[in-house]
Amino acid sequence: MTDVHSREQRRKNMSAIKNRDTKPELQIAKLLQDLQFDSQAQPHLHDTRPDFYLPQQQLALFVHGCFWHGHQCHLFKVPATRTEFWLHKIKANQQRDQKVQETLKLHSIRRLIIWECSLKGKHRLAPAELSMRLEEFVLSGNENAEISHQGFEIRA
Repeated sequence: MTDVHSREQRRKNMSAIKNRDTKPELQIAKLLQDLQFDSQAQPHLHDTRPDFYLPQQQLALFVHGCFWHGHQCHLFKVPATRTEFWLHKIKANQQRDQKVQETLKLHSIRRLIIWECSLKGKHRLAPAELSMRLEEFVLSGNENAEISHQGFEIRA
């Protein structure tokens, strides 16, 4: 299948996609503020850039886009054009994510991934449930978890 946009138009469209202060990140920032958790931009560790860092809880919080990080949910669809390119890019993102998670674990920093599908789409979590899950993890002693459209999952 050929792309419906010219190469120049596709490049312009893709360059307009933000990688900071996205709508999902702003939603989580508001939740953290409502829950009165003080967050910073990131911990001072090499090659780790969480979206939020809660220093008192030693917690790095990531808001992952389902497409960009290859989450197996209803929001992820393999592109019909330039498929090999996109699969390679997504795989590289996943490998980088894994390295970041390992680095944070070595420094005893707790990790939470909030997937985009928990914030938008037909299966998103209700704001009250998302807030409850976020607060539950922050106050728990758990090291690693994910929140997706399927709910809350503690990870090893």
